[in-house]
Amino acid sequence: MHKLIQAILDSDERNTLQQLVANLRGTGKRYFLRNEILQSFTELCEQLPQPIQTYHSSSLRQLINYIHELILDEKLDNNLNEKSVWLVLRAWIGSQQVWKLTADLTKETQMDIHELLNLRDRQVDREQPHILNIDFKPFYQGSPRISDPRNMGQGLTFLSNYLCNKLMSAFPHWLEALFMALHILEHDRMQLLINTQIESGIELAKQVKLALKLLSEEAADLPYAKVHLDLQALGFEPGWGNTVGRARETMELLNHLLEDPEPAILDAFVSRVPAIFRVVSISIHGWIGQESTLGLPETRSQAAYVLEQARSIEKQLHMNIQQAGLDLLDIHPQVIVLTRLIPHCMGTQCDLTWEKIEGTDNAWFLRVPFQKFNPAITDNWIPKSEIWPYLESFAVDAERELIDKLGGKPNLIIGHYSDGNLVAALLANRLNAIHCQIAHSLEKPKHLFSNLYWQDLDSQYHFSSQFTAELIGMNAADFIITSSYQEIMGTPESVGQYDSYQCFTMPNLYHVTNGIDLFSPRFNRVPPGVNEQIFFPYDQIENRDLEQRTRIQSLLFNQENAHILGHLSQPDLRPILAVATIATIKNLTGLVECFGRSPELQKECNLILVTDALEVADVTNSDAANELAKLHSLIYQYNLHGNIRWLGVRFSNSDIGEVYRAIADRQGVFVHFAKFESFGRTILEAMVSGLPTFATEFGGSLEIIQDGINGFHINPIDLDGTAKKILQFLSQCQSDREYWSQLSTLAIQRIQEQYNWQHHTQKLLLLAKIYSFWDCIYSDNREARQRYLEALFYLLYKPRAEQILAEHMRR
Repeated sequence: MHKLIQAILDSDERNTLQQLVANLRGTGKRYFLRNEILQSFTELCEQLPQPIQTYHSSSLRQLINYIHELILDEKLDNNLNEKSVWLVLRAWIGSQQVWKLTADLTKETQMDIHELLNLRDRQVDREQPHILNIDFKPFYQGSPRISDPRNMGQGLTFLSNYLCNKLMSAFPHWLEALFMALHILEHDRMQLLINTQIESGIELAKQVKLALKLLSEEAADLPYAKVHLDLQALGFEPGWGNTVGRARETMELLNHLLEDPEPAILDAFVSRVPAIFRVVSISIHGWIGQESTLGLPETRSQAAYVLEQARSIEKQLHMNIQQAGLDLLDIHPQVIVLTRLIPHCMGTQCDLTWEKIEGTDNAWFLRVPFQKFNPAITDNWIPKSEIWPYLESFAVDAERELIDKLGGKPNLIIGHYSDGNLVAALLANRLNAIHCQIAHSLEKPKHLFSNLYWQDLDSQYHFSSQFTAELIGMNAADFIITSSYQEIMGTPESVGQYDSYQCFTMPNLYHVTNGIDLFSPRFNRVPPGVNEQIFFPYDQIENRDLEQRTRIQSLLFNQENAHILGHLSQPDLRPILAVATIATIKNLTGLVECFGRSPELQKECNLILVTDALEVADVTNSDAANELAKLHSLIYQYNLHGNIRWLGVRFSNSDIGEVYRAIADRQGVFVHFAKFESFGRTILEAMVSGLPTFATEFGGSLEIIQDGINGFHINPIDLDGTAKKILQFLSQCQSDREYWSQLSTLAIQRIQEQYNWQHHTQKLLLLAKIYSFWDCIYSDNREARQRYLEALFYLLYKPRAEQILAEHMRR
């Protein structure tokens, strides 16, 4: 990077760079992000004698591609006594370099992260000479880590290879480590797999061969109970399999692993090890129950994920236990979704402490109330931004209830969202359980400059509590699963969600110089599935309810209702569907404006919006109110009342499934126009229903959709470009009668093959077992890191949370 910068400064291209900086300075701003820089460079190139060459082929263009931030430091520099230009370069994924150029662009100096954070503080006039620095790097030094950015998010593959290499290169040590990991396996003081007769790894390897000889002489379908005593005499306990054949397969995997370690064999063996029986899934917000009670707008997607995941885990654990032969010992899976009890629950069952999850044998909701600091607050729903003061006491109360309901400690604790992961970190540490983090959506990347201006925003959003909690949760977790790779490290053009926590400033509070190690093998991409009992292809007529189908068709296209705006002058036009909550980031206003600006789209299509609200009076937060007001204004401005149906109706999941299918019946399309989407469950739902889908190119949808193959990427900022892309699709549908059906089929196949709950759950449980084994054999400075996290919790997080509580007590 140094050579590239030097080459520009030593050539005529320095003049072009000077003009670019001058143009940016002329805007009156001092802080510029990638899109602004690219736009300004494009406009500048158009004015140059050789615009195409400068734009496409110059060294400056190459540098511009790497610049993610450009900051003008207008204060006198202590060393050079002049202003300077700072460039934050993203040369490759997961990395950044900082360069300072003199104002005349004649000299460059590489700067360190501390200097960059001080500069950012100066931009908001909040620089101070001494500030707390949070740095997790010392706790990960010496730990195995991924070296190639292309392998980030594949922690399981990395660890499996690493462990197999260790088994080959340092066999005696790692054989004993494997023995110890198996030796400690038990359930309610019942020894599993091996007993005390086997006292070492060497002895284990020897006894496995004797056991295989014994099993080879018996019929494969013979129940394990028939050979139990013979195997017990050799040092083996139940858990190998429910039949002789299954037990022999499992022991053969172990024998192969000891003789010729291979990652695939390790994964296959570990997947059969009976180590997970009790799972706790934590989603604090509340308002989570059966299908009819799945969160309020801000948490609905997460609530659906948690419920479907819990059902899938219980089903998979039941199968695993049965195949291990442990159901005959009266061992059964236990899955608990831990959430808060809400006394004023508006007619739902969210005030029930203990409720069985429908469709399961042994999965339950456990609802624990917040302590009644102020019942006017704690007896009601609390927005996720204000929940922080109640989490520590909730964890204490929940621990007692969990032990009572489970009859023992959980093996795996899954934390959902920032608050659930903070509680999961507290509980996992106390209960010695494996902690899996699922962030769903980290908050800092969603709010531009939210960390820089946290003091101005804290009274409303409490970012100082949230960002600190997120740092604690992600560094406390044994492993982290994400729905997409971009959630971890972003792309060459954009910073990932976790990536944004590597380095940032909270002016006057703290600096973060190493907030998370993106190259840690703790990161794993494990995308969720969809509930295919609810969301299934439109052409499965036999699975559709006729009454529901008729009712939804009427609501979507012609029924008059106080919660529906607009009528369709030509109801037979192809429908464009959007399903989203009312929020700025979901960008429904952008979609309506895109539709309103395109007479061609209005001629070909009707726009169908399905949201959680229709009128400003229906919402309580200002962001949603502003969006609603703007939506109404745009519909009036472009006179869309005859081309639009806007349903402000809270549909059940079952009805939403039929909404997608009703649009597919008319060969419509689905548009997801969010400015950013960490993943996008509605994209999965629409595609598996058979709808050709156009989804934002910013976020996880880039990995769901293969552009032009089973869907389309769109830029929600480029309204005309989006309209053009949809019109091109419609034109191809008209010229090729089979094109819509072909794309529909490919969309369905993509979701069914790549995004299903069985794959998700099998990998999740395998990860839990691998990381449990890893914790047994590798200390990873864990104790020191835990003390550091406790210091952050008590010295940073807790005082901030107590300020929120003090404000609540005054209400």
